Amino acid sequence: TCPKPIIGAIHSACIGGGVDLICGTDIRMCTQDTWFQVKEVDMGLTADVGTLQRLPRIIGSQSLVNDLCLTARKMYSEEAERCGLVSKVFDTREAMLEGALSMASTIASKSPVAVQGTKQSIIYSREHTVQEGLDQVAMYNMVMLQSEDLMKSAMSAMDKEAPPAEFAKL
Repeated sequence: TCPKPIIGAIHSACIGGGVDLICGTDIRMCTQDTWFQVKEVDMGLTADVGTLQRLPRIIGSQSLVNDLCLTARKMYSEEAERCGLVSKVFDTREAMLEGALSMASTIASKSPVAVQGTKQSIIYSREHTVQEGLDQVAMYNMVMLQSEDLMKSAMSAMDKEAPPAEFAKL
């Protein structure tokens, strides 16, 4: 797993291996003309690079995953947004790329310690109980409270006229 956040920007057709690829991203957005298709069953194959393992966790509906994977039907952007496969649908490719780059810049402006720790905790919590997730993030924060990022954030927050804190590159 990559420790840094990965943003997927999808335009037009996203088929088979493309669906495998985007299922490995942390945040997905697309254009309104995008459609998704798990096509392997039409090709006499079983999807084998992560769709069958990741898609149920992403969209949270085993019935919908079965529908998409067993029939190879196309899912259009509106349905993809509704079920949580993508978090945002843009009118144009250019607007989507601008949105993805803006989000990447926003994330990159945050503390790399906090961003990577948050991603790690989200992934860990997906596979563990709530209590185990709370214990893991408490342990992580005990170690990371020693980073200078926390002090930078606190000082910036206390001085309302100061610019936002600047951190090392993500």
